[in-house]
Amino acid sequence: MSPQAPRVTVVVIGYNDAPHVADAVRSALAQGPVVHEVIAVDDCSTDDSVAVLHSLADADPRVTVLRRASNSGGCGTPRNDGLDAARGEYVIFLDSDDTLAPGAADALLRAALRHGAQVAAGLCVRRELPSGRDVPWQPELYRKPALVARPELRPRLVHDTLCVSKLYRTSFLREHAVRFPEGRFIYEDFVFGARLLAAGPRIALIPDTVYVWHVRRAATKLSISLDRSGIDNWRARIEAHRQAVEILRAAPGGAKRLARAARAQFLDHGLRMYTRELPARDPEYQRAWWTLTRAYLTEFDAADLDAAPAPGRVIARVLLASPRPRDLERLREVAARPARLAPPYARDRDGTPVWSDDLPQVALDHLLVRPLRLLPLAVDAELRPSGGARLLLRLHELYGRVAAAGPALVDVELTHRGSGRPGLRRTAAFAVETPGETWTAEVRLDLAALDGDVYDLRVRLLFDDGSARETTARAVAGPGLLRRVAVPGGRRGILLVQPYATTVGSLAVRLAPGVRGVAGVARRRLARALRGLRPGGGPAR
Repeated sequence: MSPQAPRVTVVVIGYNDAPHVADAVRSALAQGPVVHEVIAVDDCSTDDSVAVLHSLADADPRVTVLRRASNSGGCGTPRNDGLDAARGEYVIFLDSDDTLAPGAADALLRAALRHGAQVAAGLCVRRELPSGRDVPWQPELYRKPALVARPELRPRLVHDTLCVSKLYRTSFLREHAVRFPEGRFIYEDFVFGARLLAAGPRIALIPDTVYVWHVRRAATKLSISLDRSGIDNWRARIEAHRQAVEILRAAPGGAKRLARAARAQFLDHGLRMYTRELPARDPEYQRAWWTLTRAYLTEFDAADLDAAPAPGRVIARVLLASPRPRDLERLREVAARPARLAPPYARDRDGTPVWSDDLPQVALDHLLVRPLRLLPLAVDAELRPSGGARLLLRLHELYGRVAAAGPALVDVELTHRGSGRPGLRRTAAFAVETPGETWTAEVRLDLAALDGDVYDLRVRLLFDDGSARETTARAVAGPGLLRRVAVPGGRRGILLVQPYATTVGSLAVRLAPGVRGVAGVARRRLARALRGLRPGGGPAR
């Protein structure tokens, strides 16, 4: 950028995050002269965060430290403080435990200036730690450069609910009072994003990776959005989403179209995510969640439901049809990605596919016309490690669609959980088990050829009519199936194999090769058992 180029302010917010905040600030400073100032807002931390920030300010005059006198309880207030203090013509928001990608500010500013856009947005990646695996956030929006003249022309914009990974014209935010909710308000991004879209900015989209969102699921204290352990988190998410929808509905022009898209996004993302976790919750949480969700869904009309992809739409209709929690395991599988629909497969008196005999009002007639590659096919999987690892797969019929396509082959892939790289691939043929009901395949797996770690099972179903479907397989929890087994491990001598069901019920396998790996598992298991024997230690798991 030339010396006359507009200035960019990066607002970094943090609370008790001394181990990470320096990396965030340095990533902003490393953007070069395009970043005129970094405003670090400390939300009254009680750790060494302020000392870390002042040392950075002493080393670089671009850093300004603002320390709140009291903790706000959320992320909105410190971001507003930073926005109020910003002197740059453009502003970027950055959380203390994340980083800006190299060149992000320059790429975003060039796009904004080129198109005269009040907002420029780029790709955010979720970096799972400690594995380092990057998962792109809403990549469909950022596949190629684009200019959106008005937000309603690209309703999918509502799917990117993050306030980060974007550059904003400071005067535009101030002129239209686009601010964050104050105080302890979780999911403040929802409301900020709705206010932004309702103001009707011109938005430039770029395919560059501009933001790295660090996801530390094993952290001692989870981030506000990742901590979904209590019902208050879901209540806060509903309230933030409700406010966002109302902001869009009240806006002039075509923003009402965005409000409908926002409700469809809630069904496809938030509702599915929390439904996947529901079977693991205690009954009290399940009842409270069910009641809260049903109450919110009554605010949706038929068109809102119809606008959502099928899995979220089906879950919503089951919730609305039943006053009490039911079919949680089955709903969890519908919420999976890709979706699965487990039997039994009921029909009403007219022969229309329905959720169950006692909920015939929840019709599944879309399954009769949906492309086979998108059908929620159910595949059961049993991994038998002893005597040479065998993977047994069973494919279920789905209202006649499977038999009509003709199951032929199944491609099996064990994918390394951390890196996403394929570790083992095999192909097997399907055989008819029960005509018109189930098909089976058996695959031999050389587990000793894999490194010790966790592997997810993916399957690709190939049919005689030329169609295909990629999906996951349900872990069958029969007697002796989901338990640790020590088997001969080739050059390592021994291999400990643990088939298990993931959060959504899919089959995965954990491998511990060699005597040292087996001993490590035994030590961890013993430690858990001893903790469970101590008073107040709870049961061993």
